[in-house]
Amino acid sequence: MIGVLGLEDGTRVEGVGFGAPGVVSGELVFVTVMSGYEEALTDPSYAGQLLMFTYPLMGNYGVSGDNFQSDHIGATAMVCKEIWDRPLHYRSNRTISKFLEDEGVPGVHGLDTRMLTIKIRNQGAMRAALAVGERSEVEGIDIVQQARDQPNISSLDLISAVSCKKAYRIPGDGPRVVMMDLGIKKNILDSMACQGFDIVVVPSDARISEIEKHQPDAIFISNGPGDPEQATRAIEAVKHFAGEKPVFGICLGLQVICLALGAETYKLKFGHHGGNQPVKDLASGIVYITSQNHNFALRPESAEGTGLKITQVNANDGTVEGIKSNYLGMEAVQYHPEARPGPLCTKERFFSSVAKRIETRRR
Repeated sequence: MIGVLGLEDGTRVEGVGFGAPGVVSGELVFVTVMSGYEEALTDPSYAGQLLMFTYPLMGNYGVSGDNFQSDHIGATAMVCKEIWDRPLHYRSNRTISKFLEDEGVPGVHGLDTRMLTIKIRNQGAMRAALAVGERSEVEGIDIVQQARDQPNISSLDLISAVSCKKAYRIPGDGPRVVMMDLGIKKNILDSMACQGFDIVVVPSDARISEIEKHQPDAIFISNGPGDPEQATRAIEAVKHFAGEKPVFGICLGLQVICLALGAETYKLKFGHHGGNQPVKDLASGIVYITSQNHNFALRPESAEGTGLKITQVNANDGTVEGIKSNYLGMEAVQYHPEARPGPLCTKERFFSSVAKRIETRRR
């Protein structure tokens, strides 16, 4: 099979197709992780995106399924320099090609991913399309036009496609936390469960009345794909519970909280995707190495007058990475503390802070 990738700027490149044949479109973004392709591909936050890996070799340790962040691949397609389809790792039960084939997701390798990454860094994330199949099937497709016909990602409701369809519970002996699933990662659920919380996960379109019937001690807004302004029910929920119950968030959850309190968000040029983003804590001066996956960020000046305090910023570009309000009992981070990519772990810091804030409010 061949794979042909087209971008809205007119770029057309050909490589080797793998995974499932077909034609898909979305936004092309690059991720800088050197390992963890299983986690990245199954992260629901990559819905609507063609995921390009900057590290040149993918699939070398196969696919085990032990570290999946959801039940299915979240990304629309996989783009990389090279794949290795003869893994020898003892936990591997299939190759990266078989994984994508089983999931019905196309992939392409053999491309100059360095050139494509530089293009995105210079021009910003672009609409893209990928066609994978036999040459006779693919050659007649105007892949650049397919890319240009793709709607802007801000206009798409990607959240409802990756959210759970009905509420479910993860029992615990601690306080009841209702978590709004906008595309939640399994590691976030596991990290919250380790704190002993009695967790109820509700869909992204849950009404305030449904949340209230679970008698929450706190509300948690999860990560997820796309524009935070599409999370209308979550924004309504934060507005309703602000000051009444502690509210927490990760990634998209931070943006939702900020929008609910009257702040503004904006789309980053090419987003933060990878496990090497430096985050500076403004109180301690410590810089943490974090894992991130987001295309939107809080407009810092818009936080004035909302009651939110900016607590952490990105050491590369100054974007907001953490907010809190002691008065409202709110705290959120833009990165993924549960992913733990750095030597100074943010997981215990964030989730223990969540537990302390909830316990303080219950007294």
